[in-house]
Amino acid sequence: MQRLSRRVLGRASERTRLVCAPAIEGFTICHKTEVIKNTLNPVWQPFTIPVRALCNGDYDRTVKVDVYDWDRDGSHDFIGEFTTSYRELSRGQSQFNVTQLNFVVAIDFTASNGNPSQPTSLHYMNPYQMNAYAMALKAVGEIIQDYDSDKLFPAYGFGAKLPPDGKISHAFPLNSDNEKPNCVGIEGVLEAYFQSLRNVQLYGPTNFAPVIGQVARSAADVTDGSQYFVLLMITDGVISDMVQTKEAVVNASSLPMSIIIVGVGPAEFDAMEELDGDEVRVSSRGRFAERDIVQFVPFRDYIDRSGNQVLSMARLAKDVLAEIPEQLLSFMKSRGIEPRPALPASSTPPAHMRI
Repeated sequence: MQRLSRRVLGRASERTRLVCAPAIEGFTICHKTEVIKNTLNPVWQPFTIPVRALCNGDYDRTVKVDVYDWDRDGSHDFIGEFTTSYRELSRGQSQFNVTQLNFVVAIDFTASNGNPSQPTSLHYMNPYQMNAYAMALKAVGEIIQDYDSDKLFPAYGFGAKLPPDGKISHAFPLNSDNEKPNCVGIEGVLEAYFQSLRNVQLYGPTNFAPVIGQVARSAADVTDGSQYFVLLMITDGVISDMVQTKEAVVNASSLPMSIIIVGVGPAEFDAMEELDGDEVRVSSRGRFAERDIVQFVPFRDYIDRSGNQVLSMARLAKDVLAEIPEQLLSFMKSRGIEPRPALPASSTPPAHMRI
């Protein structure tokens, strides 16, 4: 018996899934689930399908699962799909080789954000409402943390003067532990972020290259497809080390990593658009990035004037994470890394599959 729940990245909405069995031409629907409403992480009720209906007794026959965004008028939006077989499902997820996602956070602590004790600051520590940095971190982090198995997130700050000697750092651990910069869950990252605001002096400049390089060094140690790194950078302004940052991005483009940049505040973010590389691939010293690994979004585009922050933050998470699957696949393809098969079956699967 095997229980399987499907989870997809997307906006809070209404989701349903179809389990499709092979037919003479294409697939035929053999089960349609209930609709799960108003959630980013739908979990469907388990159900049972006779093996004969699922694959006509052929344990290696392809089975397809489709996920749709349900609409009342019947024009359901296709979200995604995956294919498997009854034999693979019956073995259980623990026997599959999967890629581990490693989520890393970097937050801008430069003085241009304003004094955190003042309401005009982008880092304002309002006891009743999260600031833009915290909202962006929570929106993206709460989705991606479900794909990071250990829930331990290295979290860094850049552009601050650190106690006790006032040394400027562009990659300091938010928890003040250089040996173990990991925070437990997104709540742990938020706690360390607020604690850092109390302890460090916002300064500058806004240098991206050091923290990108730090994550890239970790990614360079595991290029076999077993791990993939996602760096979330939240910043308010113009990059001071653009030349070095472009070189860091070009170097990182050959590694298993992606970079998400969320721009907060009213500044112009032309440099971020250049790094995004959707139109023209980033280059440095005559070398072009092997892959597009940067996704940039301005936070101000997701502020809901009606006050519905739940939906607006869900849209933010959807858009910043939209390119991660393709970026991960592009790395695997560039290195010729194929999905690794499951272990051979040791016994005949049961006659009914509970999914």
